[in-house]
Amino acid sequence: MTATSLALPTEIIHLSGISWQTYETLRSELSDRRLRLTYNRGTLEIMAPSPEHELSKEVLGRFIETLAEETALPIYPLGSTTLQRLELSGVEPDKCFYIRNIALVRGKKRLDLTVDPLPDLVIEIDVTSSSTNRLQVYADMGVAEVWIYNGDSLIVKQLQNSTYIASQTSQFFANIPITKITGFLQQAQTTDYLELVKAFRHWVRSQIEN
Repeated sequence: MTATSLALPTEIIHLSGISWQTYETLRSELSDRRLRLTYNRGTLEIMAPSPEHELSKEVLGRFIETLAEETALPIYPLGSTTLQRLELSGVEPDKCFYIRNIALVRGKKRLDLTVDPLPDLVIEIDVTSSSTNRLQVYADMGVAEVWIYNGDSLIVKQLQNSTYIASQTSQFFANIPITKITGFLQQAQTTDYLELVKAFRHWVRSQIEN
């Protein structure tokens, strides 16, 4: 294995020429550490998430749950569940949600993506790293929509013809101006968490009533 780059302080390592077996071994041996592994046809990215990354992940995940509650949309959250296509790719999203195919995965202890559907919505936090590598994996797998927050904006990407296209709206929350959620996310480090969620819920209700 040869490291091609090492970026600090975000602690991202890129490796090339990695076999699927090596990826599986590393994923097993590093499972008790706060590391995210992304594998795509021989390339491996290992990232150690920062506190800023983790806070943004939790807040945006809570916002999606709040949106689902207020719009009465059933969701099935599976967090950072590892998504794999054997021998080809593996990725751990920051958060993922099933919406259209909940009945097909509810209660399963393991997912087999050769028969089980992909999550419908994935969250990626780019405040200290880029999700470019993971987006390619999601596109190859067929994840319908990805929300990317980079600290400055919240971007919605929808899959069209195996490519992600930026969109101003979400196919799951069509009446909500998604880009305006950025303002709430940017308050996460200075506002009480529950107070922020309460303010966000009030805003969502105001959008639904309009």
